[in-house]
This record gives sequence, C-alpha cells and structure tokens, in this order.
Amino acid sequence: MLTSRRPDTTRLYDFNSYWRVHSGNYTTLPQHFKSKGYYTMSVGKVFHPGIASNHTDDYPYSWSIPAYHPFSFRFEKEKICKGEDGKLHANLLCAVNVTEQPGGTLPDLESTDEAVRLLKSRASDGAPFFLAVGFHKPHIPFRIPQEYLSLYPLDKMTLAPDPDVPKLLPPVAYNPWTDVRKREDVQKLNVSFPYGPIPKDFQLRIRQHYYAAVSFMDTQVGRLLSALDALGLTDSTMVVFTSDHGWSLGEHGEWAKYSNFDVATRVPLIMFVPGVTAASSWPGEPTFSFIDVLSKPEHIFTNAKVIRNVVELVDVFPTVSDMTGIPTPQYCPDVSLQVELCTEGRNLAYTFHQKESGKNAELIAFSQYPRPADAPQNNSDLPDLQDIKVMGYSLRDWDYRYTLWLGFNPRSFQVNVSDVHGGELYILADDPGQDKNIYSGLDHSMMMKKMASLPHDVNLWTRMRLQLYQHTAGLKTNTGKV
Repeated sequence: MLTSRRPDTTRLYDFNSYWRVHSGNYTTLPQHFKSKGYYTMSVGKVFHPGIASNHTDDYPYSWSIPAYHPFSFRFEKEKICKGEDGKLHANLLCAVNVTEQPGGTLPDLESTDEAVRLLKSRASDGAPFFLAVGFHKPHIPFRIPQEYLSLYPLDKMTLAPDPDVPKLLPPVAYNPWTDVRKREDVQKLNVSFPYGPIPKDFQLRIRQHYYAAVSFMDTQVGRLLSALDALGLTDSTMVVFTSDHGWSLGEHGEWAKYSNFDVATRVPLIMFVPGVTAASSWPGEPTFSFIDVLSKPEHIFTNAKVIRNVVELVDVFPTVSDMTGIPTPQYCPDVSLQVELCTEGRNLAYTFHQKESGKNAELIAFSQYPRPADAPQNNSDLPDLQDIKVMGYSLRDWDYRYTLWLGFNPRSFQVNVSDVHGGELYILADDPGQDKNIYSGLDHSMMMKKMASLPHDVNLWTRMRLQLYQHTAGLKTNTGKV
C-alpha cells in the first residue's frame, strides 16, 4: 500500500530487509505528498518497525518529522496480563484495567492523543498536511480496556461457521498460527501441532476479545474524526480508513493472518472525500458524530453505500493522489526495479463520480504468501527469506478464488510455474467460506499444454488469470452465469 508495488517487486517477503537497499529506491505514498509541499506525519504502526523501514520509519524520506511511537507499546509483549491465578502473564487474552497498566494508558490511547495534538498544530497553519495513524489493535495480544468485553457477552458469541480444516486443503496452504501458540494462556491448553483444534470454550473467548479489540480501536477512530469536526478541518480533509490484512477467527481451523483465504486478505477500504462522498457540512453541524458505544451499546446504523467490486490496496496511492490534485503515478512497466515512482495499482478516482453499475467480472485482486515447506512446520507462518521454498499466489474476482502454491527460489527471486505444490479453486456463489476446494477435479494436463504454448515473457499473474478463465469456462454458479 505504501509503495503501490507488489511483493515480487519490493521483494519483501519477511521483515528483515529495507526495500530501498534490497530492491529499489521506490517513492512512498507519504514521500510523494511531501515532495508536493505537504507536511507529512506518522503516528503508531504505519511502516513496519525495525530494519524493514531502516529503523527510522523511513524518515526523512517519507516524513517531515520523526515518526511517533507510543511509549506504552514497549510493554505489549511483557507479562502484564493478570491471570486467573492473580499473577501477571504474557497472554493472548489480555483485557485489563487501564489504570493498572504502566503509565495508566495503552498504545492506541496514546496514539490518538498524539494524532489529535498534531491535528491541532496543523489546523491554524493552513498548509496542506498528510497524517498517517496506525492503530495497533486488533493485533495480538488483545490488551484492551476490559469494559469493551461487555459489548460482546460470552453467551452470545458463536464459533466460526466452518471451524474444521477442509478435507481437500493442500497442507502447504495451512497456517499453524505459531504466534498465537506462543502466548502463555494458549500454551496451557496443550493444543496439538499443527492442526489443533483449540477447545471450543477458548475459541469463543478469542472471538469475544477480537471483537472487543475492534470496538476499542473503532472508538479511537471516532475520537480522531470528531477532532476533525471540532477543528473545522472536515470539509478540507480526505480520510482513508483501511487495514493491512484480516485475521482468521477459527475459519478452516485456522487463526491469525498467514493464509490466502478471504478472511486473511480482505480488508475494509472506506474513503471520505468532502463534497464528493458527502455534502459539505452546515456550520456547527458535525459530520462525524462521536458515539460512545459503552454508554450507547444498542446504537445501530446502516450504510447502503457498500461497493462490492474488487479493489486492492495498491490502488490507494494513485487514487488518493488524483483525488487531492497532485500528480498521479503512471502505471509501472513489467520490470520496474529502477523506476522510483510508478504504481502497480489502478487509479479509482473515476469511481467517485459514477454509481456502481453492477458486477464487473474483469476486476481481480492479487495476493501472495510464502511457505518454507509443503507441510506445516514451526516457521510456516513467518519464514525468513532464505527459507522460502514455496510461494502461494492467489487471485480473487467476483465469482472465484484461485490459488497456486509454486516452487520459489529465494536467491534469484524466481518462481517455477511448472513446479506446482498445491492448488485451490473455490466457487464463491456456492461456497462463500472457501471450504470446498475443487482444484483436484480439474483437467490439469490440458492446462499445462496451453500454458507451455504461451510466450516466455508472459507474467505469472496473466498466466493465472488465463488459467482461471480456462478452468471455469464450463463451471456454472448459482447465478446461472458461466
């Protein structure tokens, strides 16, 4: 999202490399705005910390001032969760009394305070600004104010609708959720590796804590948007709300984020553009009314403006550039390692000025995830670059999800399209949860012949798109469409 380049271009498959050194000196989204006169600021987790962003959050390239990180985050992995025994533990489930936490606060509370402070400092300035705020929750551990659990009573929680590992799921596709297993409260469960399962009562508690963590984070978003109103900035500020990944909550017998399923790859992408997505507000009328869910838990609202067609996070960079009137990056050439500013996404600015006409079967979203082996092992979820042996490439359109797990050379960054370690194809109209893999029933010999006849320089995503069209040419969904 921040470079508008795909992983095979950034060559970032782990957290141990800085893209400007590792692959190319790519211009980032905030850097582009900074170069056009914007004052750029970062709060919380925006770039991944450490060597992945040169231990500086890519300052001073991307930011006008050093990035802010909340002081209390340093305690996130410490033993500060009070267990049933009254002692402190490093637990997954960590609903706390905030006043008893170090500093009497939590990272996202601190980040919101700092973001509001920065907004106030820019409100009187008049110069254009770019503020990125990265909230940590609902990342594990679920260290959140305990009162948010009351929004999701345990007796009202349900298990995932498909809690079992699909019978035809290739072993290479399964993620064994090792980061979840490392937490003390999960270790006490003595869950078998790699498939589990976690006891049902604990599954319900994980889901409860995750939902509560989302509501806690959502409250911080509400505080931030309310500050825009209070400072008179709403009518001149574009807002983008999104996330970097989803999180499995027991679907397919999986937890965490290390897969190519919808539950791990699908994210919200909501944009507010003053005067475009909403009319300018009346003087004194709030656009973003803050709702305290803890005092009004029954408040319900609906939004009928959900767009169903497929978009990608690489689309954010060109779209936001266009909507704010700064130069829009051009589409990248097939090989763009030496091109500092370009996009591998689509400029979606035109979609703000027309209604969605319906299904667009041509639109496809791509994702990928690495594996060190064909079967789940301890480093399956987060393999280091040198250990990657298989790359899972996945595409998703309106009707299907199609995934191939292909041999990968981490030294040359080359994928072997004829070395197939596993495949998945799901018909979403019949199987929205992606539990019935029909890949093994397809005619692969004919497909391999057709792929062999393609020119050598046809890229992988084009090959997979052609394969999907060929595989599904004779398949009918519930809609009657072919």
